[in-house]
Amino acid sequence: MTGNKRIGILTSGGDCAGLNAVIRAAVHRAQYYGWEVVGIEDGTQGLLTRPVRYVKLDTNMVDGAMMRQGGTILGTTNKDDPFAYPMVEPARKSS
Repeated sequence: MTGNKRIGILTSGGDCAGLNAVIRAAVHRAQYYGWEVVGIEDGTQGLLTRPVRYVKLDTNMVDGAMMRQGGTILGTTNKDDPFAYPMVEPARKSS
């Protein structure tokens, strides 16, 4: 395999039980393969902001204590519509 691999994790739509456990499992598995993991902060709002709001995730950040916290360590939003956002030109893209 050539080149570096990177994956991004985004939690959106509101909090639900188990998100931190899923984030932890994904980070551990990705690092097992030598991949870099970034977490997009605040769901689609963080993804659509320029520059994109993200944090690099590693196994030190996603310890067992983190799984007992409520919500998601990345933050989330259910207010933004990822299919209707401002474009460079004056128009808006919509689904």
